[in-house]
Amino acid sequence: MRLILIRHGQTDANVRRQLDTAYPGLPLNETGHAQAKALVDAISHERIDAIYCSTLTRAQQTAAPLAAARGLDAVIVEGIQEIAAGVEEMNTDWGPYVDMLMSWSPTNLDVGLDGGETARQFITRFTNAIAAMEQAGDEHVALVSHGAALRVWALTQDPTISHEIAMPLENTKWIVLNGSTEDGWRIERWGDHALTHPER
Repeated sequence: MRLILIRHGQTDANVRRQLDTAYPGLPLNETGHAQAKALVDAISHERIDAIYCSTLTRAQQTAAPLAAARGLDAVIVEGIQEIAAGVEEMNTDWGPYVDMLMSWSPTNLDVGLDGGETARQFITRFTNAIAAMEQAGDEHVALVSHGAALRVWALTQDPTISHEIAMPLENTKWIVLNGSTEDGWRIERWGDHALTHPER
């Protein structure tokens, strides 16, 4: 499957640097709506057979213009929402949240912020959602999700990508992966960076 992971458009929480991870979250602001409309042309070169979006409002609003342009329904799914910030929700100091995410590793999967979720919980629910999309049988799938969720999940799937390339995604930028949950994923594109891999 070819998987296109798209970050939602801008919200006022993004502008104010607030950790907005809870349901339903803030809607897109005026800039965010413009970004969602511009996404239609920006990604017009990609074949898309199905579009999914998270349960949070901003993801659904970002997916709507793309779905309309492709004649598809944007399917709302559990599992691809943002990584829960717990007690840090709506905080403008991202330090504790980012530090927690950066601490996650294959040997440190069961820690999380109070009221949040652990790496194991997040990776399991996101991967399960992707696996369900694979079961639907579409070969080219786009999903609209959230910055931290997309970055953390993608890096766990293809650890060959350097953190210098794997920078946080800007609003309505995307990551492209090819592969499957069974055989593994390789990242082909991260934002504006096209990537090449040595033959395996």
